[in-house]
Amino acid sequence: MAEDRRPWFKTLFCVRGSVIQAVLPRVGMCTGFSLLITLLHNAGIPVSWPVLGSVVPSLVLGLLLVFRTNASYERFWEGRKLWGTMINTVRNLARQIWVSVDTSRGSKEQALKLLVAFAIATKQHLRQQPCQHELRHLVSSTQLDKLLTMNSPPLEIAFWLGDYLQVQQLKGRINPYQLQAMTQQVNTLVDVLGGCERILKTPLPLSYSIHLKQLLVMYCMALPFQVVNELNVWTIPVVALVAFAVFGVEEIGLEIENPFGCDLNDLPLNAICQTMERNIQDLVTLTPSIEKNEQQPWQITTLY
Repeated sequence: MAEDRRPWFKTLFCVRGSVIQAVLPRVGMCTGFSLLITLLHNAGIPVSWPVLGSVVPSLVLGLLLVFRTNASYERFWEGRKLWGTMINTVRNLARQIWVSVDTSRGSKEQALKLLVAFAIATKQHLRQQPCQHELRHLVSSTQLDKLLTMNSPPLEIAFWLGDYLQVQQLKGRINPYQLQAMTQQVNTLVDVLGGCERILKTPLPLSYSIHLKQLLVMYCMALPFQVVNELNVWTIPVVALVAFAVFGVEEIGLEIENPFGCDLNDLPLNAICQTMERNIQDLVTLTPSIEKNEQQPWQITTLY
C-alpha cells in the first residue's frame, strides 16, 4: 500500500493520468470568448450583464455535476467489486480442484489454467480486443481456435470448466457434494461476467449527458458577462479556472464511466489477471496431503 502513495506536490503537478489534455480545447474556447468580451468591454461596448448569473444557477449545475460523478464512480466501484469477487472465486475453485479432484497433476493443472484463461478472456472481451496472444500459453491450440470463433470466449471457457467437473464426478474422482460446490463457483464466475457486461452495455442516458454539456457551456459562456465589469482583464484567468474546474469534473465522470478500458484511470485489469496467474503458479507447486500419503503410505500426516 505504501508504494502506491505519491508525494503530494508530485501528484499536484502530474499531467499523466489527469484530465488536463482532455479539457484543454474546451477551456481554450471559453478563455478565448472571455478575451473577446473583455476587449469589447474595454472598447466601451456595454457587455456587462450581471443578470445572466441567474441563467444557469451554480447550485443546479453543481448538483448535476455531483450526480454525474457519483453515478460514474458507482459504476467504477461496482466493477472493482465484481473483479474482487472473480479473484476470490478463482482462488477458491483452484484450491478445491487441486485438493479434492483425485486425478493426475497434469489434468488438474490444465483445469487451473482454464481459470486464469477465463479471467483474461473476460478482460479482453470487455475491452473488445482479441485474446489469442494472451491465451496461447493457457489453452491448447484446438481450444484457442474454438475461442476465436465464439462471440463470448469467457462463456465458452466456463462451459469447459463445468464439463471438466462433470466428467470428474462421473469417473468417481469427486463426490456429488463437491461437484455441487464447485459448480456453484463456476456459476459465480459467469455471474461476474454478466455483471461486467451490464456495466459496459448500459451507459448513462444520452439525454442526460447532452443536457449537462449544454448547461456547462452556457454557464461558462455567460460567466464573462457577469464579472467583466468588476474584474476587467482578470476576467480571462478567472473564466479559465472556472471552466477548467467544471469541465474537469465532468470529464472525470466520463473517464470512469467505463472502468474496463486501458486508460490510467481505469481498473488495473492487467495487474489483476497477472496476480491470479501467479497465485495459480504458486498453488501447483504445492502437494496435497492425499498425494503425500499415496507416495508414502507409512507416514501419517500430523494435520489430521
